[in-house]
Amino acid sequence: MAASVLSFPLTSFHEDGSLDADGYRAHVADRLAAGPGALFPACGTGEFFSLDEEEYRRVVTIAVEETAGRVPVVAGTGYGWAQALRFARIAEDAGADALLVMPHYLTAAPQDGLVAHVERIAAGTRLPLIAYQRGQVAYTAQAVRRLARVPGVIGLKDGHSDLDRLQRTVLAAPGDFLFFNGAATAEIQARAYAAVGVPAYSSAVHAFAPEIAGAFLTALRAGDHGTVDTLLRDFYVPFVELRDRVPGYGVSLVKAAARLRGCPVGPVRAPLTDPAAAELAELKTLLTAGLDLVGATL
Repeated sequence: MAASVLSFPLTSFHEDGSLDADGYRAHVADRLAAGPGALFPACGTGEFFSLDEEEYRRVVTIAVEETAGRVPVVAGTGYGWAQALRFARIAEDAGADALLVMPHYLTAAPQDGLVAHVERIAAGTRLPLIAYQRGQVAYTAQAVRRLARVPGVIGLKDGHSDLDRLQRTVLAAPGDFLFFNGAATAEIQARAYAAVGVPAYSSAVHAFAPEIAGAFLTALRAGDHGTVDTLLRDFYVPFVELRDRVPGYGVSLVKAAARLRGCPVGPVRAPLTDPAAAELAELKTLLTAGLDLVGATL
């Protein structure tokens, strides 16, 4: 999965909010054509939190069908462990290769409880698990060492960007345990994560501008810091500044950018909101400039 960026496809909806299976299939096919290292359907960017079980089944099934074994399919699961297992079994039946265990619902919990939550899910599914720490879930190095001993738990995705803590965690885990940079707009911190032993990262930008995401990865791996700095300064940082203006724009702006490029992803579902007209105009200007940096067009 470290061969390229990790792709988190958007879930397509019609204007009335219903699932657009055909639009989603087309979007997934386009993401796969751009060569991701893995496909993560029905995760945060894919609005897992807004899908019912039948919609989730359809989304994961389409991802598996379109991927056809070319790259791993890692489906999202979450809420309490009992509900997470319901989604896990659907993902199993659909043919997913692994699961991303997103933060549990609502409540804070001690480390023993966080570990027990993942243990319960691991015991109830045959699929490998990647734990995801962000929000109210933050594992200590000792807790991750315990998770690494749980059969079926293969890795950790980090969304906290506490690099001191993450470095300690990487050093405490066994050498074959997988780590992923799951920071919001992960490219911003990709160099820093790589420096502590976490080179693999998810890319929301891949969902709407794989040309930019690919150029950034190529430059990063080549040590071309001039190109990396240019892309960060002239595209990624302004994009993050626009994203941070409104809660939920980590998904809403990505969907809006995909629509600007003709991708049939539709609107976001409540409680998220789509960008206002002025923000869309600003996004279009920024996206056009970013694509121009890598020799592509809107």
